[in-house]
Amino acid sequence: MLQKFEKHIHTNFPFLKDSKLLLAISGGLDSVVLMHLCNQLQLKISLAHCNFKLRNEESDLDEEFVKYISQISSNQIFTTFFNTELVAKKEQISIQIAARELRYTWFQELVKKHQFDFILTAHHLDDSLETFLIHLTRGSGLEGFTGIPSTNGNIIRPLLPFSRAEILEYATENQLEWREDSSNTTTKYLRNNIRHQIIPILKEINPSLLDSFANTIQYLQDAQQIIDDQIDEIEAKVINEKDGMLFFDISKINQLSNPKAYLYQLLKKYQFTEWNNVVDLLTSQSGKQVFSKTHILLKDRDFLILSEIPSKKRDSENFEILEHQSKISSPIFLNFEENSYKNIENRNTISVAKKLLKYPLIVRKWQNGDYFCPSGMQGKKKLSKYFKDEKISVIEKEKIWLLCTADNEIIWVINHRQDRRFLANSATENSVQITYTT
Repeated sequence: MLQKFEKHIHTNFPFLKDSKLLLAISGGLDSVVLMHLCNQLQLKISLAHCNFKLRNEESDLDEEFVKYISQISSNQIFTTFFNTELVAKKEQISIQIAARELRYTWFQELVKKHQFDFILTAHHLDDSLETFLIHLTRGSGLEGFTGIPSTNGNIIRPLLPFSRAEILEYATENQLEWREDSSNTTTKYLRNNIRHQIIPILKEINPSLLDSFANTIQYLQDAQQIIDDQIDEIEAKVINEKDGMLFFDISKINQLSNPKAYLYQLLKKYQFTEWNNVVDLLTSQSGKQVFSKTHILLKDRDFLILSEIPSKKRDSENFEILEHQSKISSPIFLNFEENSYKNIENRNTISVAKKLLKYPLIVRKWQNGDYFCPSGMQGKKKLSKYFKDEKISVIEKEKIWLLCTADNEIIWVINHRQDRRFLANSATENSVQITYTT
């Protein structure tokens, strides 16, 4: 297996030889074998072990074991522990999902702190088959049937071509020690149920099941690549970007052979789960929205507008500008220049009478009840009414910033409309030109 592994690394991951690697180690068979193989190839690895406190003394013994093998193998090791059950209960997620999120978050923290290049995990061919069958029982798109990816960002899984039987044979031949996880024998979890009850039956039907599965995965991955290439072409035709938002042209989507299927492929990376609701946006009234954990999808007349969910903390902040400041770069870019009056007519720049400015000026998001006196109009108007009249979408208006005086009077709906009360004119002695840049 060592020669096969070395060839696999040389062919598919040659960059690992010169990289600083963090290897996730549980103390079980798979990760111990991966550690041994990496050491045999003299890869630069450090170990990372999570104690999830799920099996009482057994979990602590796993931690002691990985510390022991790191010492005898001269590999640096990082360890941590989590109250996984408490986290799962608090977040209302399964223990398995909680453990996964906790460990990968910690791995990435180690990567950042210690400047590792990649994280190695010990997933193998049997794991990929189990994942395939889990997706089959739950229902999935094509990507759910392409197996565990060999790379995912900075995470690499170099054992994926190898079966559990090959890994066990290698460990036995090299007299390696490892820990058996007692939870792997129970059928309490779906994965274990599939591993111990379903796959043995499938192997009776086809003794070459894993070889057949590996071929099938390759075919499906090739099909997924063709789809991805097609989606890249479609994206260029139906999507436009503006101010950090994506605009999906509904008429062009509806002209596609299968709008529902294409919409799924176009949006799947944004973590939407309510796909029927997403598809319904194509025919719904303007203003309808669908949320994922990270994004908002809004129907706005002829477009679906995709935007990130804004940070609540950042959007509730007030950013002060002192009188001596000539520019700011957070939360947006504004330049301030004192000069004689200039007649300016564009959305990006305004000219205000300096004597009317009360410092510190404030940059903030709009709030219910805000009003201003739009230049070129009579009277005052609530911002909510102004946004509606200007046909500014829900997503767009949440991205708009206001420039206000110290006593919270609106000077400028930035990049949209100035308040006429602060306009400079030819009679103004000193004016300030304020420019917004993206």
